[in-house]
Amino acid sequence: MTSQAADGPETVAASRRSKITPEREREFFGAVLDQVRECGYDSVTMEGIAASTRCSKSTLYRQWRTKPQFVAAALRANRRVRFAGIDSGSLAEDLRLAARAAGAWSTKDTKLVQALGHAVTQDAELACALREALVEPEVAALEEILRRGVERGEVPADHPALAYIPAQMFGVLRARPVLEGKDADPDYLVSFVEAAVLPALGLT
Repeated sequence: MTSQAADGPETVAASRRSKITPEREREFFGAVLDQVRECGYDSVTMEGIAASTRCSKSTLYRQWRTKPQFVAAALRANRRVRFAGIDSGSLAEDLRLAARAAGAWSTKDTKLVQALGHAVTQDAELACALREALVEPEVAALEEILRRGVERGEVPADHPALAYIPAQMFGVLRARPVLEGKDADPDYLVSFVEAAVLPALGLT
């Protein structure tokens, strides 16, 4: 039995990945996501990423094997919870702060989601990585903001609008570029919250 067989596939994979430093890995991940945003997923190639990061394409294939696996890994590595730490003691103010935070990063994330649009319908791992990186952390953080508002007695726990607030917030982020050709910037999102979200919850 060879040493690789004795170690097992997970150990071999870990050994393979360990040859790249964390700093170099971040450079690769940043490069592939930037190219996806600028060129679209279909136009990105492992060869192009290798050239832009001054490495051999065999290095990338050895680490991630396929473009979908590479992009999925980059998405997961860039997972952020941008609403973390928002807790003003007021649900209305927390939602305004969340809207302003979302507007600050909407351009890059919206471009990335649009660029991956068709690809995520064809690759389950890519779709899962996109949700884990850009959707689930923010939805969970919004739900925590709403939960605290319920606990403070600002909104009844059975209020029917509560379940739809994340969809409202994320929907306008994705819809404004399509409807108006403009990003949902911080001022626009705060205005949206004040005109649509807060009234739906019975808040001012």
